[in-house]
Amino acid sequence: KKPFSYIFHYFLRETVIPTEIPLIHEVTTTLREWAAIWRDLYVGDKREMFNTVRDMIYDLIEWRSQILSGTLPQDEMSELKQKVTSKMDYGNKYLDLDLVVRDKDGNILDPDLTSTVNLFRAHETASKQIEARIQEEKSQKQNMDLSRQAKFASTPSFALFVTLKNVVCKIGEDAEVLMSLYDPIESKFISENYLVRWSSSGLVKDIDQLHNLRAVFTDLGNEDLKREKMSFVCQIVRVGRMELRDNNTKKLTSGLRRPFGVAVMDVTDIITGKMDDEDKQHFIPFQPVAGENDFLQTVINKVIAAKEVNHKGQGLWVTMKLLPGDIHQIRKDFPHLVDRSTAVARKMGFPEIIMPGDVRNDIYVTLVQGDFDKGSKTTPKNVEVTMSVHDEDGKKLENVIFPGAGDDGILEYKSVIYYQVKQPRWFETIKVAIPIEDVNRSHLRFTFKHRSSQDCKDKSEKNFALSFVKLMRYDGTTLRDGEHDLIVYKAEAKKLEDSSMYLSLPSTKPEMEERNPSSGKNTQNLGSFSVSKDSFQILTLVCSTKLTQNVDLLGLLKWRSNTSLLQQNLRHLMKVEGGEVVKFLQDTLDALFNIMMENSDSETFDTLVFDALVFIIGLIADRKFHHFNPVLETYIRKHFSATLAYTKLTKVLKNYVDNAEKLTEQLLKALKALEYIFKFIVRSRVLFNQYVLPSHSDLSCFVLFISHLSFTHNTPESEELCLYLLTSACKEIISPVVCVCVCVCVCEDCREILLPLMTEQLKLHLENHEELDSCCQLLSNILEVLYRKDVGPTQWHVQIIMEKLLRTVNRTVISMGRDSTLIGSFVACMTGTLRQMDDYHYTHLISTFGKMRTDVDFLMETFIMFKDLIGKNVYPADWVIMNMMQNKVFLRAINQYAAVLSKKFLDQTNFELQLWNNYFHLAVAFLTQESLQLENFSSDKRAKIFQKYQDMRRQIGFEIRDMWYNLGPHKIKFIPEMVGPILEMTLVPEIELRKATIPIFFDMMQCEFHFRRCFQTFENEIITKLDHEVEGGRGDEQYKILFQKMKHKYLAKTGETFVTLVVRLLERLLDYRTIMHDENKENRMSCTVNVLNFYKEIEREEMYIRYLYKLCDLHKECDNYTEAGYTLLLHAKLLKWSEEACAAHLTQRDGYQATTQCQLKDQLYQEIIKYFDKGKMWEEAIILGKELAEQYENEMFDFEQLSALLRKQAQFYENIVKVIRPKPDYFAVGYYGLGFPSFLRNKMFIYRGKEYERREDFEARLLTQFPNAEKMKTTTPPSEDIRSSSGQYIQCFTVKPILELPPKFQNKPVSEQIVSFYTVNEVQKYQYSRPVRKGEKDPDNEFANMWIERTTFVTAYKLPGILRWFEVLSVSAEEISPLENAMETMQLTNEKINNMVQRHLNDPSLPINPLSMLLNGIVDPAVMGGFTNYEKAFFTEKYIQEHPNDQEKIEKLKDLIAWQIPNLAEGVRIHGEKVTEALRPFHERLEACFKQLKEKVEKQYGVRTLVTFMHSSLIIHGCCSSQLACMHHISSGWALTSQYKQITMNCYTYSLSDLCVACLSAFVFVGSWLPLLVSSSLSWDLVSSCSLGNTMHYYFNMLLYKDKLL
Repeated sequence: KKPFSYIFHYFLRETVIPTEIPLIHEVTTTLREWAAIWRDLYVGDKREMFNTVRDMIYDLIEWRSQILSGTLPQDEMSELKQKVTSKMDYGNKYLDLDLVVRDKDGNILDPDLTSTVNLFRAHETASKQIEARIQEEKSQKQNMDLSRQAKFASTPSFALFVTLKNVVCKIGEDAEVLMSLYDPIESKFISENYLVRWSSSGLVKDIDQLHNLRAVFTDLGNEDLKREKMSFVCQIVRVGRMELRDNNTKKLTSGLRRPFGVAVMDVTDIITGKMDDEDKQHFIPFQPVAGENDFLQTVINKVIAAKEVNHKGQGLWVTMKLLPGDIHQIRKDFPHLVDRSTAVARKMGFPEIIMPGDVRNDIYVTLVQGDFDKGSKTTPKNVEVTMSVHDEDGKKLENVIFPGAGDDGILEYKSVIYYQVKQPRWFETIKVAIPIEDVNRSHLRFTFKHRSSQDCKDKSEKNFALSFVKLMRYDGTTLRDGEHDLIVYKAEAKKLEDSSMYLSLPSTKPEMEERNPSSGKNTQNLGSFSVSKDSFQILTLVCSTKLTQNVDLLGLLKWRSNTSLLQQNLRHLMKVEGGEVVKFLQDTLDALFNIMMENSDSETFDTLVFDALVFIIGLIADRKFHHFNPVLETYIRKHFSATLAYTKLTKVLKNYVDNAEKLTEQLLKALKALEYIFKFIVRSRVLFNQYVLPSHSDLSCFVLFISHLSFTHNTPESEELCLYLLTSACKEIISPVVCVCVCVCVCEDCREILLPLMTEQLKLHLENHEELDSCCQLLSNILEVLYRKDVGPTQWHVQIIMEKLLRTVNRTVISMGRDSTLIGSFVACMTGTLRQMDDYHYTHLISTFGKMRTDVDFLMETFIMFKDLIGKNVYPADWVIMNMMQNKVFLRAINQYAAVLSKKFLDQTNFELQLWNNYFHLAVAFLTQESLQLENFSSDKRAKIFQKYQDMRRQIGFEIRDMWYNLGPHKIKFIPEMVGPILEMTLVPEIELRKATIPIFFDMMQCEFHFRRCFQTFENEIITKLDHEVEGGRGDEQYKILFQKMKHKYLAKTGETFVTLVVRLLERLLDYRTIMHDENKENRMSCTVNVLNFYKEIEREEMYIRYLYKLCDLHKECDNYTEAGYTLLLHAKLLKWSEEACAAHLTQRDGYQATTQCQLKDQLYQEIIKYFDKGKMWEEAIILGKELAEQYENEMFDFEQLSALLRKQAQFYENIVKVIRPKPDYFAVGYYGLGFPSFLRNKMFIYRGKEYERREDFEARLLTQFPNAEKMKTTTPPSEDIRSSSGQYIQCFTVKPILELPPKFQNKPVSEQIVSFYTVNEVQKYQYSRPVRKGEKDPDNEFANMWIERTTFVTAYKLPGILRWFEVLSVSAEEISPLENAMETMQLTNEKINNMVQRHLNDPSLPINPLSMLLNGIVDPAVMGGFTNYEKAFFTEKYIQEHPNDQEKIEKLKDLIAWQIPNLAEGVRIHGEKVTEALRPFHERLEACFKQLKEKVEKQYGVRTLVTFMHSSLIIHGCCSSQLACMHHISSGWALTSQYKQITMNCYTYSLSDLCVACLSAFVFVGSWLPLLVSSSLSWDLVSSCSLGNTMHYYFNMLLYKDKLL
């Protein structure tokens, strides 16, 4: 194998192309085209396709070299060319390239030299051939037979090939292995048995069959393939002793057939073709009978019903394969599998098709069951049934009984013996094959014998009873199919064998009743025989092509035996059931034509024979028997021999036509069978002329006969007869290639006579939608002949077709569904007619147009049809030649019809708005169709199309422009409807077309401005349509630039504004389209927001909402429920709480069922609340809930909804307090460099991270989206070089959100759970602090000169919002001194302690570990040194002298250090209460360290005390709700000086409705009773929950006795 690079460059480098071999040029072009695709496959790592294309390229290169060598003989060269073209066509299809159509020599068809019809047929043929090749390739890859699928599709017969590899069973005696197909649903056998005799040694008995045990189960049809289930059943019958466990073999009876077991395999998948591996060996588990009196049929059904079989390793090994065709075809196609030694097990029943010559005479007899009295025995008998075939003299017929395929015929058959069973059920099927001449004399004899296990007793046993049945009934018909209840006769054993004594007796119980109808008892003289009480049933099935069970059919087949009944038999034939007739099709047809020929001098039977023939043909036309068509065809071609039948058939047919009014019914039946009637006529005539084709005189007479028939008998029947004669019969007279020449171009006279006749007939049938297939075939052939250059002048004939059929064919195409198999042919006929119309024809057609409605309708229909065919092309996209030829024809027709519009339908009185509208829509559809967009094709394909057809878009575009300007004052009627189509046309990327058509917009603007003094309608329409078109893939940067350059002198100012607006919109839409299918959904969100903001700016509410929902969908895909809620909220804000009707654009989603804005806003709020709940934004959900509750309570009065909403709000409040919400990090991200899209380029954004997302993970996600980007390692702003570089640089660092607490929470003690939400939500400012050292580093204290450079970022909107990120609008920087940094650090530490204490007081169940770590890190700072570092750095005399202005800050820092002690004290106290015994030593050390720290701090910075009241605290703990704050809860929020001078605690921040009196006493104790009385909010809250009298009485007592208390 050569390397990839060698092969790739091989055919790119090769340019020497011999001009005398066009195929070489095609191969080279194909290889170059495949090269680019092959490379893409390599880059895309599509290995399977890559390897396939590589192999095809190897083949083409090799074959190209062989052709160029010029050394191949002519025959090999032709064969090689065929291989080359086949390989190229297959490769093109495999790679979704264009279909190449060729002539029979493999040369590419020139569409200019090929008729439209022939071109269509060539495409159809090529497509089918390639598809067949693809299926063949698929089959080959799946290790299937190369032609398997094609053969299976083309044959109605199948066979199952089975090879028995081994039987693994411990039988111990000889056995019979009987294999057959079985339907488990119907519980019946389908096929004969395949019998293998197995020896006791474990090998096949016939050693010659070793390793050659093969059978084929034939005659399976489509109905069998459709069976729900099919099983392969193997029955094993032991041949030997009665009981296997008996060891004394000398005294035991041998040779008895006893049940042993079964094996069953489901072969449904193999039969249906889902499994096909002929080498795979299948193991079929063996199920032995439970007792040797178990019926095998019962065991089979049990095994099928069971899920698994306990086989213990016993079973059969087989291989299977489904083969297509009958036995003759199989032996021909699969000689390596099926030869003469292979056993053939036929289906029990006829195959779906019985071919002529397939003679069969099989009678299947099934021993069903019996009931035998035990008689004088103490136990039931061991009954053995012996079946034999005898003639009427009692002689046994030899070798006519076949127990199974693969075994020879035997003299008699012995059944399986069931031990001591009174009612045995055998279900054993035996085939009886008797010579046909012996059937009428034969009968089946069944004798019954008790078999003993002891040999001595068994020898004395005689037959105790007999049954029989004759194979031929008294009326000459064969024994009926079905079950027969036979009479069991008893007599002496010798008399039982004498046929003369029992053949006169009735054999079945129904027969006995027929003979003795008067009484139920048998009064007939039975002689030495008596009727036993025993019963015996059999089942018979006759499969014979010679023996019928129908007396009427039998009378016809044996017509010579009684000619007086011939007329009656012919009439009765037409009453026979169809299935019986088709089984004897050849014999029946032979009989009919023999009757006709042997009575050639008489016309007595001609009509009856003709009617019988029509009846048979009608049967085969029926869907039920349609598969017998090949049988009839074969009979006509190979077996039909009546040379004079044509004269009689023609006479009868002519008589029917002549007397059509009287014989209407007969004629209609004859017309339906006309195709085969004429095949018989033609075949008869051909045989008569000894296979010499008729002369021209015969043909001329035939043509004149047709015309005479039509003109003489102008009836629908005669017209249909003519159509059949012209389409079907002509094929039989001469070859199909010149079929139409017979009718059209044999001579001028024939053409002049027949063409008007044919067009009339075609028009009539097409208008009635009758015989469309024949009409299409005939019209196609006519057009194909008229296209030829060697048939003389055809202009007049084309005109006839144009005048009579053009509109009719158009209407047929319009009415025909795309799923019709004829649609392609009819479109080809229509296109062919238009193509063959020259300027004279168009001029003539146009001259007939007036101002009548019919002319308008014709143009309307044509425009609609063209547009429909262009939009939904009936031909596949790879039929490029056909599609381009059709486009060329359509373009010419459109331009011709456009001239009619300008001439006859433009003036004020005759202006047809709808007609003009249809024209413009058609022209634009033609221009924008996919097959004309040359820029989408490869350069080679583009060059070929342009060279042959030019750019048809430009031609039609210029025509549209001219037609628009011709409209004059009518233009306003097309605004705004035509804005969209014209925009679609201008967006086509052809620069000259754009230059020519974009000015139409300004003409529209001017037109609307002239009539309405503004062009708002036009502007709205173009914005809406532009959005849809650009999103659909149209438009580009060039279009934006070109549009921007266009100006109009009359609308200078307003026009400029409009152009600017469109250009801005285009910029955003092009950005949006660029990333619309990008995997990076964040970029898609950014562009979506840009577009929706633009629409909001220009107040295009409809488009604004449309993009809101696009953004919402993107968020939902990413599980950004918070952002999805904010996005929907923008839609909700556009609505009012009013009953104002909803405009259509407000309800763009089907999920909203609202008629008023109030209803829609309600539904939106519900959905937004749901999204906020999922995003844990309960605060936002509560705000919306309150607004919604107001509406439910005071406007809608929907208390049920209000109740549900309030319950939901209560849950939200509880979630806020109880549920811990992870705090997301925020990241600043800068995108620097020109390599980023414009909406990111050189911009900085603040991103809201996902839950628990670290910066490293966030950066990795960013770099995945931009794999070519380089991560910046510094946080400083980038240089201008980086900003202007062509690369991509990403800067990313974590920022801290700045809390913006809502006013209602400011200066109030609020739960940390509540406040924590606002620390990371509803933030717009963010800080990034970077340490900067000024001066030399102090090794003893690094805090002394550690400054902080703090940068503050302000975003465009608060986060979270409609995006998870927003652009940074402003950046400011400041420096924080070391002292200020220390103050901030201490403040944060105190808050951290306070929050931790607060949480533990609120929830005592919290784990102690975080508190332990926090306290230990502060009271025992082993590493950082705690605030000791601040003392060393800032509390020294030196620092104070150097920084005299920092004195106040130093004092504040000291105060913060002092306030840390009471907070720590509370933390240590809580820690002591909750500490476990295991951590007690740790706590003791903690207390010791804290004690030292406290002493030091209080000594240096004073004592700070938090107010606590132990007695109140205890009361509060004991009686307050867990949600409320006791004194310990709120004491930490009080900032009381040691002198209790200042109380900043605002008591009604908390929900005091649940406070008890004891809680309030604490406030009174410190002198805060007055606010309790004055504050209305507090007082009314209390009143609502406490006893009013008791509460107020308590307050006043406190007020009166405050002095005593104090």
